[in-house]
Amino acid sequence: MALNKVEICGVNTSSLPILKSDEKEALFQKIKKGDSEAREQYIKGNLRLVLSVIKRFQNSNENADDLFQIGCIGLMKAVDNFDDTLNVKFSTYAVPMIIGEIRRYLRDYNSIRVSRSLRDIAYKAIYAKENYIKKNLKEPTIAEIAEEIGVEKKMIVYALDAIQNPVSLFEPVYAEGGDTLYVMDQISDKKNKEDYWLENLSLQEARKNADGSSTGDWNLPGTGQSTGKNSTAEYEKLSSFITVQHLHSEKTLRHKDRSVL
Repeated sequence: MALNKVEICGVNTSSLPILKSDEKEALFQKIKKGDSEAREQYIKGNLRLVLSVIKRFQNSNENADDLFQIGCIGLMKAVDNFDDTLNVKFSTYAVPMIIGEIRRYLRDYNSIRVSRSLRDIAYKAIYAKENYIKKNLKEPTIAEIAEEIGVEKKMIVYALDAIQNPVSLFEPVYAEGGDTLYVMDQISDKKNKEDYWLENLSLQEARKNADGSSTGDWNLPGTGQSTGKNSTAEYEKLSSFITVQHLHSEKTLRHKDRSVL
């Protein structure tokens, strides 16, 4: 997302007006009386607040123009709901309104819909982490964050994973001086390993031997014992035997590795 653009949504950001404190107060008094021109001038004088806020979302894949428009909606809501009698600066009130509007947009229009409760847990965990780092100058553990916000550790991990932006398997990771390395190249395939291929081939070979037997009898591999009949129960025994042999082989290999170490 390009945030260094001079023009966003047809607005030249380099020439945005800056209002002084006395000008803001005068304009807001007119706004309270229903002056639409003063309202428009007040909004234009605070557009730089929107620009500063959308920089916080520079890691998102959303277009800067879209975020700027959503931020302007939050700014207009802040202008319409601001109470100047509370002795609070307008920027202090407007920035959370703009951030909330942008986050609502990102939540509702995300490619993967995540529940509001999960997002709330994730944001609480992020804020707790930031506050912990400021106080202790080190990264907190998941257990410390869980204790701070009163949520189970597994829910925090699940929530933080849920708000991550999805990444394509064909997203290039490295492409300098050779073949391009994609995300899918860094993912381990635990299902289609060589051991599972060998087990599958053994089962297929045993099935062929069972189907091709004229007498209907066939032997369990490695036992030399005839099953007596070609039945589903015996085939299940064969599958269990091969699985046990596979686990025994893995255990033997692990024992050898430990001996070498």
